[in-house]
Amino acid sequence: MSSGDTARPPVGLVRLVVVGLAGGFLSGLFGVGGGIIMVPLLVLLAHLDQRRAAATSLAAILPASISGSIGYLAGGQVDWWSALFVAIGSIVGSQLGTWLLRRLPVAVLRWGFIALLVVIAVRLLFAVPDRDTGALEITPLIALGLIAFGLFVGIASGLFGIGGGVLMVPVFISLFGMGDLLAKGTSLLVMIPTSISGTIANLRARLVDWKQGLAVGLAAVVASFGGVAVSFVLSPLVATWLFAGLLAFVIVQMTVRAIRLQRRG
Repeated sequence: MSSGDTARPPVGLVRLVVVGLAGGFLSGLFGVGGGIIMVPLLVLLAHLDQRRAAATSLAAILPASISGSIGYLAGGQVDWWSALFVAIGSIVGSQLGTWLLRRLPVAVLRWGFIALLVVIAVRLLFAVPDRDTGALEITPLIALGLIAFGLFVGIASGLFGIGGGVLMVPVFISLFGMGDLLAKGTSLLVMIPTSISGTIANLRARLVDWKQGLAVGLAAVVASFGGVAVSFVLSPLVATWLFAGLLAFVIVQMTVRAIRLQRRG
């Protein structure tokens, strides 16, 4: 083995750690799993294809979600009942999403991910939350709505490796009327069973290198606590615009790459 070969693993590890730190900080700051930044970074830095990047991101989201939700729990910003009903739907949906992940062409996944980000970015611009809003009053209709929403979140989670938080936070705020911190904490709690369910399916399909997922996930844990601390300081308006700006940046990067790959292929 040449000296060049022996130098590759540390470089790969550094890139995975960078991905985890970025995703973990955003996980804590915005209440997302971090997949929204980890998936494109795993593609751009670690050179994984879209399918494996989504699967690896979903595995790394588990420890990031646990650590992030602990921070919001400490601040009393979690709606347990809402999380339970959404999780019921998301666990089922993640199985369907990972099934689709193994069967859809990579190009479809790539453009589907970009389209999803565009919809979310536009929606965020019209949803500035009230931080003082409390937990939802659960009625049978609200419970059914949360379960149905969880099913959709689970499908997106398994298919795109995003954890679902990037969908849950805006919807919790705009449709269910939650405050921004409560939406973030509840979102992270839901992601724990969702990521477990989807990752088990991906491991069975051999789409995940558990060592890569562990490296990204441990780095994400370290950074997530800092993100939670910053989230309590930012105003809802600033946090919303920062999130929208992040999405715009990722959309541009992923679109440029998708066009280049399409021209080559």
